[in-house]
Amino acid sequence: MPLKREVEVKVSRREVVAAALPMQEHWLQLSNLDLLLPPVDVGIFFCYRRSEELISFATTAGALKKSLAECLVSYYALSGQLVTNTSGEPELLCNNRGVDFVEAFADAELKDLHLYNPDETVEGKLVPERKHGVLAVQATQLKCGGMVVSCTFAHQVADAYSANMFLVSWAEMTRSRPILQPPSFRRSILLPRRPTAYHLSVDSMYATISALTLLEDQGPAPEDDNQTALSRIYYVKADRIDEIQALANDDNCFGKIRNRRTKLEGFSAFLWKTIVSSEAPAGTDGYCRLGIVVDGRKRLIDGEESQEKSLDSYFGNVLSIPYGEKKIKELNEKSLSWVANEVHSFLQSALSKEHFLGLIDWVEEHRPRPALSRIYAARATAEEPAVVVSSGLHFPVRKMDFGWGMPVFGSYHFPWGGKSGYVMPMPSPKGNGDWIIYVHLLEEQLKLIETNAAHVFIPLSSDYFYSCS
Repeated sequence: MPLKREVEVKVSRREVVAAALPMQEHWLQLSNLDLLLPPVDVGIFFCYRRSEELISFATTAGALKKSLAECLVSYYALSGQLVTNTSGEPELLCNNRGVDFVEAFADAELKDLHLYNPDETVEGKLVPERKHGVLAVQATQLKCGGMVVSCTFAHQVADAYSANMFLVSWAEMTRSRPILQPPSFRRSILLPRRPTAYHLSVDSMYATISALTLLEDQGPAPEDDNQTALSRIYYVKADRIDEIQALANDDNCFGKIRNRRTKLEGFSAFLWKTIVSSEAPAGTDGYCRLGIVVDGRKRLIDGEESQEKSLDSYFGNVLSIPYGEKKIKELNEKSLSWVANEVHSFLQSALSKEHFLGLIDWVEEHRPRPALSRIYAARATAEEPAVVVSSGLHFPVRKMDFGWGMPVFGSYHFPWGGKSGYVMPMPSPKGNGDWIIYVHLLEEQLKLIETNAAHVFIPLSSDYFYSCS
């Protein structure tokens, strides 16, 4: 991958965009499922070519700010602040503090952006840092007349589903269209039961942070505990995804469609095998953990039409992260279809309404002690890696038309700072079945991917996205 010069981004203007209509200050509790998220931020960015509608950056930025102010009337939680309540838990103060909006200029053309390495090109440059509110936005003009629109969310307030809902609404409103799906902030639909009840499997997925800290203190720190985690962006061609799914189903079909492994299960199994070294020393008995983020909205509906509308429009986190743990030796020796079966098996524990109701109850029993998914808290190393796959296959990249055409590229950006890896597949803006893969892994794991799976994980370059129609 050829080196490209460092992109310099200069901020030209900063302001705060508040909701267009006044609102009464009030408090909005986070749900029990929100409380399971660590205080990390998630970035999202979209790249646009120059078009007739993008002639004046000032006019374009003005249109974005105007529609954002209008959109925040419905998405008022994004115009507030996260504060700590008397119990030590985060809570939303809906005070219309507003969203920090940055206008900037990058001394690079769209085709020169080295997006394969977002740590150099995107981090701290094209995606804003969230400092005060719940959401920060940045519009960056490029030398070629193109543009990058980005934002950063507090993950404790919004999951990917919620962020996508907001982004689509904002784009629609910029094009003078009404919001088709107004958000719901009804926390009552995620209230715990009385009495609370949960399956013991929840204890194996989540733990209080105090308990996790105690476990870590009982063991020595690994020698490579300071190994750096890096972000990369790849693309995977549609035919490769199909091939992986076919291999994942080699021993599973038995002529019955219901036994087929999904593309995400097949990809996750392939990733699980790829990030462990086949050259591990003899006698190595290490483990590798893989988790997959599950959205609980459809699970909680479970055929109840009365719940469907509320949960479809619910804004907040409705996530669980089941995971599996296998010996590295097994992952190396077993077939992809065997590993895919293991992925399918551990996923089943989180695919029911009862699981999510139990998870809500579990948090209630442990409050106000903060809790976390065990896989996020794992002390991952190159010898005993852990990675979470979060499906971004509903990422609305082809819906993000603010009035100057679809983006030629879009991605999440989540260098969350933990040792557990994070991988998110998203649809290509080409709409041809290719996937864009955002990856945040330890250096050794990235080497394994680029050495052993270079035919699948292709480093993103302008040759790929600049040819989008």
